[in-house]
Amino acid sequence: QVQLVESGGGLVQPGGSLRLSCAASRNIFNLYTMGWYRQAPGKQRELVATITSGSSGTNYADSVKGRFTISRDNAKNTVYLQMNSLKPEDTAVYYCNSHPSLPLYWGQGTQVTVSS
Repeated sequence: QVQLVESGGGLVQPGGSLRLSCAASRNIFNLYTMGWYRQAPGKQRELVATITSGSSGTNYADSVKGRFTISRDNAKNTVYLQMNSLKPEDTAVYYCNSHPSLPLYWGQGTQVTVSS
């Protein structure tokens, strides 16, 4: 069974940084465009950033452009999200999945809380 496991979340002050990781249990996801998503309380899940299989292309939601950077290491079956200049509105549970997402592979996510 293929799994995606997110980690790296936590509590951080506004302006701080976090690096999220998403580890895949199998290298099948190396062939896919991958994405980071987030869901804040009472809101729908939204796409934050995507990266193509060979890392040649990245895209970001306007709300995180210039602050977040998505990357991947296919040798480690891992996708990363470097988050800088965090704001309280970035508070959410962050998930990774392919893009378009595959319903079977939503993991538990990792909580990011930005608060002073």
